[in-house]
Amino acid sequence: MVFIIAEAGVNHNGSLDLAFKLIEVAKQSGADAIKFQTFKSEKVISKFAEKAEYQKETTGENESQLEMVKKLELSYNDFIKIKERCEKLNIMFISTPFDLDSVDFLNDLNVDIIKIGSGDVTNHLMLKRIAKTGKKVILSTGMSNMEEVKNSVNCLIKNGCSNLSILHCVSCYPTNHDDLNLKCIKSLHDQFKIPIGFSDHTTGFKASVYSVCLGAEIIEKHFTLDKNMVGPDHRASLNPEELEKFISEIRECEVMMGDGIKRCRPN
Repeated sequence: MVFIIAEAGVNHNGSLDLAFKLIEVAKQSGADAIKFQTFKSEKVISKFAEKAEYQKETTGENESQLEMVKKLELSYNDFIKIKERCEKLNIMFISTPFDLDSVDFLNDLNVDIIKIGSGDVTNHLMLKRIAKTGKKVILSTGMSNMEEVKNSVNCLIKNGCSNLSILHCVSCYPTNHDDLNLKCIKSLHDQFKIPIGFSDHTTGFKASVYSVCLGAEIIEKHFTLDKNMVGPDHRASLNPEELEKFISEIRECEVMMGDGIKRCRPN
């Protein structure tokens, strides 16, 4: 079955209570896992960094990238509670670390999977630290070319990663259909012969369903409690009703795909 990750990201707006509600929605929707982002803002963002254009549109221009992200930061203690809540509800907890201390924290927290965001594809210092945890790794590949992905994969494997999956990703929020290039899913599979998935940043979910037809084994999709909430990613996310429909459509697509063996069916 396709492994479906409900991407909470920073759509908790820095609130532990909202994070708990997101976990409940992900579980009720039938997702296999929920993913968050673990970071210490000052370690990864310059105080001079501007917001991305889509962030200016969704949160205004009167604050810096650092000021915005600081409001979206959860503490390590919060993540301990989040993982405990995930375990209680029987849904896998995954997170993307954005700094080395957060890699070590997630390793100590004994997560099953560490997700590498597209921004760190060429950050080999980060890749080495993650690989040496021995955890299963999922690597997003937005904003990269095949040569960069090859170098990243080699770095991970060389430093101890033995269970790796790759996500095709386009790092636009939202992504236009003519930018999707979904055939890259097959290209990545032909190149690496490992599980390939799709990190979907489109506003709907047809692209994710189509990606299953192209062989995607992992799907990651942002969701929120309410698209009208203040924050950078809410507008490009699915609401709870859409998330449930999204997962249902993927499961239906899997049934339609069958097993690929040409033979007379009982019917």
